[in-house]
Amino acid sequence: MNRKTFDKIASIIGLMLAVVLIVAGAMLQWGGNFANKNVKDQLVNQKITFPTTDNGGFKALPADDQKAMAKYAGQTMTNGDQAATFANHYIWVHMQGIAGGKVYEEVSGEFIAASAQLKATPNDTALQAKVAQLGGQRQTLFMGETLRGMLLNAYAFGTLGKIAMMASYVMFIGGALFLILALLGFAHLRRAATDSVI
Repeated sequence: MNRKTFDKIASIIGLMLAVVLIVAGAMLQWGGNFANKNVKDQLVNQKITFPTTDNGGFKALPADDQKAMAKYAGQTMTNGDQAATFANHYIWVHMQGIAGGKVYEEVSGEFIAASAQLKATPNDTALQAKVAQLGGQRQTLFMGETLRGMLLNAYAFGTLGKIAMMASYVMFIGGALFLILALLGFAHLRRAATDSVI
């Protein structure tokens, strides 16, 4: 194969790769922007504000959780990182104090079992109180775990948006590099001798 033919093939392949990478970068950037905007819009609509550092709920947190929350103190939640911090360092910590660290599924099982016992002995006031307490814990844990799950989904979606944006930059850089190499190849193609062999 002569040099001119090789330069022509390499330049065309480089140009095609440049186009593919730039198109992929544009699609990734569109996806990243969509994810980030969607997360922000949904979180802003919820109007969740981080407690200030003088808030009682904030002060009840362990020191590590206070440290994680302090950087967002008083801010309205607008991104996935904030959502994960609120879910893991505020909601989760407070949920641990509701039923001695038990999760919804455990408390719900106890509630169902106690409710079944109460049907057999409906006048048992201690059992009535236990069912009422478990019912309250069950409802609170359900709401907490639901909100926490939604916030962590926002975090995951926001993280995917960030990854898509970073990948788009890599694609644009790669596309620009291949475009430059293709243009250099076409420029060299004009100067290459037709009879030189590789």
